[in-house]
Amino acid sequence: MIDIQNTADTREIPLQKVGVKGVQYPVSVLDKAHGTQQTTATVDLFVNLPHDFKGTHMSRFIETFHEYHDNLGMKQFLKMLAQMRRALDAERAFGELRFPFFIEKYAPVTKKAGMMSYDCAYGGEVSEAESRFWVSAKVPVTTVCPCSKAISERGAHNQRGIVTVKVENTSFFWLEDVIKAVENAASCSLYSVLKREDEKFVTETAYDNPRFVEDMVREVYLALKNFRVEKPFSYFSVECENFESIHNHNAYAFTDTHSVF
Repeated sequence: MIDIQNTADTREIPLQKVGVKGVQYPVSVLDKAHGTQQTTATVDLFVNLPHDFKGTHMSRFIETFHEYHDNLGMKQFLKMLAQMRRALDAERAFGELRFPFFIEKYAPVTKKAGMMSYDCAYGGEVSEAESRFWVSAKVPVTTVCPCSKAISERGAHNQRGIVTVKVENTSFFWLEDVIKAVENAASCSLYSVLKREDEKFVTETAYDNPRFVEDMVREVYLALKNFRVEKPFSYFSVECENFESIHNHNAYAFTDTHSVF
């Protein structure tokens, strides 16, 4: 049958990205405690398209991804993009998958178990000459306002925040360790199960460790800068948004390795 995608295009306009977006797919990602974890991802896959090609072959994206969906560590993810680039005769291939990542977490005093969910993503870009890989995670935390604590005779207001980190590297690291580094920088981390003894611990721990949104970003930045990994992250960014309990707006801060000298 005729292959329309392979016919020539005379408009001389190259396209930076063509492909499939918003694909829902079951995947298996690396899990520090259990080896692998089953979850469901939303996947975007692209290649570049030279000016003289009319179109790409959309089915090949899914065919290639299907070969790797049950084993998507960093190396396999980049291998998948490299194979996709060759299958579609492209110079560059791009991919991103967004997925909920689950960690079993124990209450701080009673040690009752519960599952915490974190919105995470893998992303990468591959050409013949180079490859890039990045991971992002949205980590919920609790923070106590230092100003409120300093000026109040009784208590201090607190809020739940979301810290979003993005780290880029091609050496191995565990996603769980990045999440833990963020939680350790907060006034206190969150838990899905808290008995009364645990709630007392969380309340007092947060009160003893007040954090502005600015403090959160700086503390997480330092944690990532000193993160134990085979080689330092080639790039990372940190942002924090606090859902304020005494304002009808949110507090926000951001920095990355391009901003800090």
